[in-house]
Amino acid sequence: MKKILLVCSAGMSTSLLVEKMQEAAIKKGVECSIEATGESDVKNYINDADVVLLGPQVRFLLSQLKENLAGSNIPVEIIKTVDYGTMNGEKVLQRALELIENK
Repeated sequence: MKKILLVCSAGMSTSLLVEKMQEAAIKKGVECSIEATGESDVKNYINDADVVLLGPQVRFLLSQLKENLAGSNIPVEIIKTVDYGTMNGEKVLQRALELIENK
C-alpha cells in the first residue's frame, strides 16, 4: 500500500484535499493511505511515507524536509498552487503516484 503524506500549516486545509484524493484513488482502484498533518507534527509521520507533498503555504519547508530525508529515497514536492487551490484530488494523486514510481 502506498502512503502519501500531505503537509500544511496545521493539517486542516489539506483535509478536503485528502478526501478528494481518496475519492480519486477509489475511482482508479489504487490502494493507498493518504494523511494530512501540520508542519509541527510532520516529524511523527514523515518516515512512514512513500511521498511527502507540501501545501503551497509551507513551501519554505521544502529544503529542510529534503535535507532531513536525504538518503531515505522519499520524494518531497510542493503541490502545484492551481491544483491545491481547486482541490484537484485527481491531479495531486496522479503526481504523488508518479513520484513514488520514479523514486
